[in-house]
Amino acid sequence: MAVTFYDVNSPSGLKKLDDYLLTRSYITGYQASKDDLTVYGAIFKAPSAEYVNLSRWFNHIDALLRISGVSGKGCGVTVEGSAPITEEAIATPPVADTKASAAEEDDDDDVDLFGEETEEEKKAAEERASAIKASGKKKESGKSSVLLDVKPWDDETDMKKLEEAVRSVQMEGLFWGASKLVPVGYGIKKLQIMLTIVDDLVSVDSLIEEQLTEEPINEFVQSCDIVAFNKI
Repeated sequence: MAVTFYDVNSPSGLKKLDDYLLTRSYITGYQASKDDLTVYGAIFKAPSAEYVNLSRWFNHIDALLRISGVSGKGCGVTVEGSAPITEEAIATPPVADTKASAAEEDDDDDVDLFGEETEEEKKAAEERASAIKASGKKKESGKSSVLLDVKPWDDETDMKKLEEAVRSVQMEGLFWGASKLVPVGYGIKKLQIMLTIVDDLVSVDSLIEEQLTEEPINEFVQSCDIVAFNKI
């Protein structure tokens, strides 16, 4: 079902979006999708800290775009009252000055487009092909989006300190994302938190067994479960 947001750059629009994200990690579904890009692109600048949920989501999507990109299709989202910004605009740098472009076009008139390829040009082409091939291999190394359930010992566990302890785990290839508290029962809440990992650098099983359930974090954390694991 499509979702519509209005005036996402006005205080009222930001507040409604912040309230919407109170119980959600993403705009739709359980992983980042084009719906997140649509809303992200419509927001002119990073939200202020007073919009806690919106700031958390915005920073997470911003990090995903820098790290791995977003591949989920989404359900369809409409943003009204803002100038639309496409997915290509997010990932593509600004076009060069028009005067400079015109000058380059004039220079192109002097180029022999049908001349023979020089040795230098052949070498440059080979280097470009090698670079593209290498970048493709790096991309294939793979990243994954993971949703974890982190359970406390009891209802007296300080959940703020629990989350701080979880996020204190830092290593190459590990990127913490959005989080929320989910009621379990008897006054107990669990922490549900997203993370993105580089598959070649981080093992989720090792992260849980050797970090999150060991001292000093196990003072707050009783156990961790993998709720969702998706390749990006």
